Amino acid sequence: MVYEVRRWYDRDPLLSKMMRILKDSNDDFQIKMAINLIKVIIEHHIDTDQFQSINDIMMAVKDGHIDKGNARWYDADNTLSTAIQMLENCPVEMQESITKVIADKIIAEFDQIDTKNQENDEMPDDNLDEIEEDNEENE
Repeated sequence: MVYEVRRWYDRDPLLSKMMRILKDSNDDFQIKMAINLIKVIIEHHIDTDQFQSINDIMMAVKDGHIDKGNARWYDADNTLSTAIQMLENCPVEMQESITKVIADKIIAEFDQIDTKNQENDEMPDDNLDEIEEDNEENE
């Protein structure tokens, strides 16, 4: 039986989990990760000499914003939509590399939240066990 993916990001298990975590996160966390995602995408493009000037960066951000209405969960916010679209426009190898970096950032954020929750005697969020395991396997 051949498994056919519906969404572009479901081709990569780590990316798929990262997107699911973002989808289930609150707005503030989504925006924070979207800004990190844009930053990491720009850094990767600079490292590969794909961006030669600020105009190249601005065009990538502009190209990353595609008006598709609010059909996708991440279209509700302009920053998040732009970040995800920029990731989609990256070559697959670069997507994989960027996903690992962002997964580490998500894990670090959740660890920080868990530490605060433990200090406040709240239950830690163990939502990231799967992404931590997959990220370790991909290293």
